[in-house]
Amino acid sequence: MAKPRQAAWEFFGAELKRRREAAGFTQQELGARVFVSGGYIGQFEQAFRKPQLDVAERIDEALETGGFFARLCEKLIHHPSVIHYFAPVVELEQHATKICEYDPMVVPGLLQTPGYTRALVVAATPLKPDKFVEEMVSARMDRSHIFKHATSPSYWVILHEAALRSPVGGPDTMADQLDHVARFAHERRIVVQVIPYAAGTPAAVRPLRLMEFEDAPPTAYTEGQFSGELLDDPATVTRSREVYDHLRALALSPEASLHLIDTAAEGWRQCAYRT
Repeated sequence: MAKPRQAAWEFFGAELKRRREAAGFTQQELGARVFVSGGYIGQFEQAFRKPQLDVAERIDEALETGGFFARLCEKLIHHPSVIHYFAPVVELEQHATKICEYDPMVVPGLLQTPGYTRALVVAATPLKPDKFVEEMVSARMDRSHIFKHATSPSYWVILHEAALRSPVGGPDTMADQLDHVARFAHERRIVVQVIPYAAGTPAAVRPLRLMEFEDAPPTAYTEGQFSGELLDDPATVTRSREVYDHLRALALSPEASLHLIDTAAEGWRQCAYRT
């Protein structure tokens, strides 16, 4: 059964197709009126791409729907537990066939444990109430369900050694988190590599994610402190792939990386035992 957000997304697409056809427009004709491609309209109708509020507002104008699609975006589709600039990435990853990810400081969200996520959220928003923190934790855990699907994407992650050594949440939390990553790798559900401190300056100092799809062009995503950028320009995506290849060349082999992760986890366990 579709989750509420996905159901709203599919409803948006079905209504868009019905009302577009009733108005006598092709996807290309409507796209031209709202300043996107016909293929983009098709992705909305097929519930492949999350509707965007600014496009929905222009669709309302073109189809004279009295703000219907904009209201649907605001009330049903936007999710309060996902930062607005990251929401399109969350939706796209549900349809990806391959995800390649790099983070220079922390374990990426798809691999986080509840305790690790909770520590990160509290550190980033220390004045928020517990309810907010738990909503953020729940939303992040929901994302990891893609690994439980029969059609789960292949996932390749590159971590910097800093992510293994920073005491997020304390020794127990770190030991659990690294054990979690190692278990996924041991079970061959993911491929993980680590860039050691000895490798020097990495090719990227910001998080980077590449996503591939069966019936859509690949995308790249990079993130700053309070912003994120989803990139679909072919030249930019190609350049992002090159950066990821350079990062992979700096990293230890998967076998050596897994040994380093296991060793770091054991070190955190020993630290927790001594305290």
